Amino acid sequence: MKSARFKTPFVASSWIALAWLLYPPVGHTAGSSIPHGTLELIAENQWITIGHTCYLGLHFQLEKGWHIYWINPGDSGQPPTVTWQLPPGLSAGPIEWPTPLRLGTPSIVDFGYEDAVTLVVPVHADTSLPAQHQAQLGAEIRVLVCREVCIPGKTQVSLTLPVKAQPPAEDMRTRKRFASARRELPRPAPRNWIFGVSDGKDSFVLSANVGSQIRNAKFFPLTESQIDNSAPQTVQSLATGFRLTLRKSDRLLKAIGRLKGVLVVSDKDAYLVDVPVGIAERKQQDR
Repeated sequence: MKSARFKTPFVASSWIALAWLLYPPVGHTAGSSIPHGTLELIAENQWITIGHTCYLGLHFQLEKGWHIYWINPGDSGQPPTVTWQLPPGLSAGPIEWPTPLRLGTPSIVDFGYEDAVTLVVPVHADTSLPAQHQAQLGAEIRVLVCREVCIPGKTQVSLTLPVKAQPPAEDMRTRKRFASARRELPRPAPRNWIFGVSDGKDSFVLSANVGSQIRNAKFFPLTESQIDNSAPQTVQSLATGFRLTLRKSDRLLKAIGRLKGVLVVSDKDAYLVDVPVGIAERKQQDR
């Protein structure tokens, strides 16, 4: 009888563990395999609230040394693409891209992410969406994973969330991932910062008056083939800001009206930049 008492809790806990493997909790899924990594679809909240925007995350976990790409991949590669399969009443917005890293060699520079990254995606729930049911959210993702070589991959991820009329409740299991992802997003520049871009023969010069001296700055162009990615970005430090010289790409065949991208200053703070070219000074556009 003693042995039976000891075995019963063990058997019960084994069945519980098996049930969690076979039937994972609603709102949380195991990662799908991609070349040299995994991809998981996660949700910020425990349910979808009718008439509100919820946030999903594409969480990539990569093996050491492998990377995926930013929206502008740089000199090679391509960013992940997503084809959503959502029920009527739900619509996905554009990916919110974290600030990228400079990757590659001195002659070939790519923009992307190593180790782990979460791409946040807003999903709006229409007021016509019926409450008190489960919504099946799915997506097909194509991704290029690279190190010395590049390997294309395709996978399917899905997630089931309840639909309710009540205000959303945060999912504590994914809270840290979304908080970390948002810390990596570039933010709008302060309204009192003044930017200008002059168009020279071979270079653009991005000037910034930020009210204090800046010694380090680098720029990630949002659009391909505008900037020579491998060329040094020369910073001239000023008492109230800086000037950043950006060599033009050999593939830039016509003049551009605006310079858009992510500006990183002092190696830590990332800001969205959208400045008309050819105007010496103008305040950052409201977004």
